[in-house]
Amino acid sequence: MRDKRYTAEFKAEAVKQITERGHSVVEVSNRLGVSDKSLYAWLKLSQPDDLPNSKDK
Repeated sequence: MRDKRYTAEFKAEAVKQITERGHSVVEVSNRLGVSDKSLYAWLKLSQPDDLPNSKDK
């Protein structure tokens, strides 16, 4: 199986469909032909860190 490469714009739009438009990961995965595992990884990368930055102290 070949690894597909997706542009940053494609990933951002996929994440936006989930976070801003309320579509489910499975729905977007099926529509775009991207694995749900990839979408979850892109979602995680798009979220700010939960830990406070040590420079802020």
